[in-house]
Amino acid sequence: MTVSRKALCVAYGLIALLALVGTWGNNLAYLGGSFVEANRAFWSDTLANPASRSITADLFFLVLAVFVWMVLEARRLRMRGVWLYLLFGSLVAISVTVPVFLILRERALATAQPGDRAGTLHPADVAGLVVVAALTLAYTAVTLLRSAA
Repeated sequence: MTVSRKALCVAYGLIALLALVGTWGNNLAYLGGSFVEANRAFWSDTLANPASRSITADLFFLVLAVFVWMVLEARRLRMRGVWLYLLFGSLVAISVTVPVFLILRERALATAQPGDRAGTLHPADVAGLVVVAALTLAYTAVTLLRSAA
């Protein structure tokens, strides 16, 4: 791996670390009570006003696009465990797992052969992406119904 790619990996790692501190510093403060109750309150708060609905819908669609790209890229580069990045991105923070994915992508690119176009989506990949898309569309529908009310 070249020095510039190693530096890029260090930058990605720093982004992931800062994102973890930034998101979970706030999440831990928010989760003061029961996890189930705090989770319900969190998602309810994303519907609190037009600004929160807008930014959450925006993030959901960005995450959907990133998930599609990550699955396709992981299959192309024969990277394993791509769905773990998506799961942890949903449970921990996508701003943490995307830079980690990018670090491992750089490592995969360093060992890839020129012209290597291997990998196709598995039916489970398609099904998973359809579920994520459906959840994103459902959330957006709820936000639009809240806006109309």
